[in-house]
Amino acid sequence: MRLLVVADEPELRLWDYYQPSRTEGVDLILSCGDLPPEYLEFLTTVVNRPLLFVRGNHDGIYDRKYPEGCIDIDDQVYNYNGLRILGLGGSKRYRPGADMYTEKEMQKRIRKLKGTFQFTNGFDILLTHAPAEGYGDLEDLPHTGFACFNDLMETYHPAYMFFGHVHESYGNFTRAFEHTCGTKIMNGYGSVMVDIAENEYPPEGNTGSFFYDWYITKRKRR
Repeated sequence: MRLLVVADEPELRLWDYYQPSRTEGVDLILSCGDLPPEYLEFLTTVVNRPLLFVRGNHDGIYDRKYPEGCIDIDDQVYNYNGLRILGLGGSKRYRPGADMYTEKEMQKRIRKLKGTFQFTNGFDILLTHAPAEGYGDLEDLPHTGFACFNDLMETYHPAYMFFGHVHESYGNFTRAFEHTCGTKIMNGYGSVMVDIAENEYPPEGNTGSFFYDWYITKRKRR
């Protein structure tokens, strides 16, 4: 499955100077946040593929202008053709406002999803706005990563984590990491194309969770 991951700043080559060849073969678009709603709407329209997103700390505009045709997956595990994608948007809280969280607040969001993780038997992709602590984050509070993301990956071992928030222009930028648990971590700043092999996630309806697999199989037959 080919994914187009975008975050933080629109790329002119994918907007003003878009050419179909630049997104050839894309099956799914994932946004890690802090992008204009018009940009997301444009991408899902011209690529003609679903776009899933989480909110960044500057996405309050979505409350006034929701990116039409796109799907907000914050605080849920979304199934796309067997690929289980967990969305956890927002950054570290550094001032009053929405879409920012303390470490304890993010831990609470994750605890509320424990029943979901049991039902889906985990997830294959962790889609966030902020990085995990120690993996592409910075020393200043706004760009510090969440330690609980590390705990989450060590518990459920997703194949990938995609995040944004840390721009290439900030310096000391690294695109890809590998977590100690084996999860491949990637900063989606701008855009990055990722090909996920079939053996990196279970076939649809074969996650090992009886009720979830039954539910997905039944829904697919409708």
